Amino acid sequence: MILDFSKNNGLIPTIIQDSQTQQVLMLGYMNEEALEKTQQENIVTFFSRSKNRLWTKGETSGNFLKVVSIKEDCDQDALLIKVIPNGPTCHNGTTSCFANEPQISFLNELEKVIEERMSNPSSESYVASLFQKGINKIAQKVGEEAVELVIESKDNNPDLFLNEAADLLFHYLLLLKAKGYGLADVETILKSRMKNG
Repeated sequence: MILDFSKNNGLIPTIIQDSQTQQVLMLGYMNEEALEKTQQENIVTFFSRSKNRLWTKGETSGNFLKVVSIKEDCDQDALLIKVIPNGPTCHNGTTSCFANEPQISFLNELEKVIEERMSNPSSESYVASLFQKGINKIAQKVGEEAVELVIESKDNNPDLFLNEAADLLFHYLLLLKAKGYGLADVETILKSRMKNG
């Protein structure tokens, strides 16, 4: 990556975007040292113009930004960093500095809930209990829900059909997470197929 730090007094504007929701979270500035530290630690560090020093986002709040990817623009004088945020990004306590409310899609939110219940199981959680039964049981549930959806598709009851579709989608998300993947991974494959044909 070759960047032009000669503009803006050695600072590069850096857009931070949530890698899962694609929501723009904030804008900061990096000098060469901040970029180097970010690349080494995989946690976003900026150059603070007000403090006149390096500043790791989350150093006081604990709301760090874990780096997923770093891309430069066509003029090599701006960056787009996709991240996994650990909590709200804005100092006002909101997800993004550009909006008062989170702009997360429901399916992404559901993925996060599933992940949370798998990581912190409780006896009342259906997700946790199914996850504890193992991958075979989860895969079996996906198969069962798929068959039930096919059966309902042959009838003319929209309510039953949509409920079975919701059950299948939920268990599919659970299976993806149990295998260590998410919707973004499937989207990548679908996008590549669109380009190829």
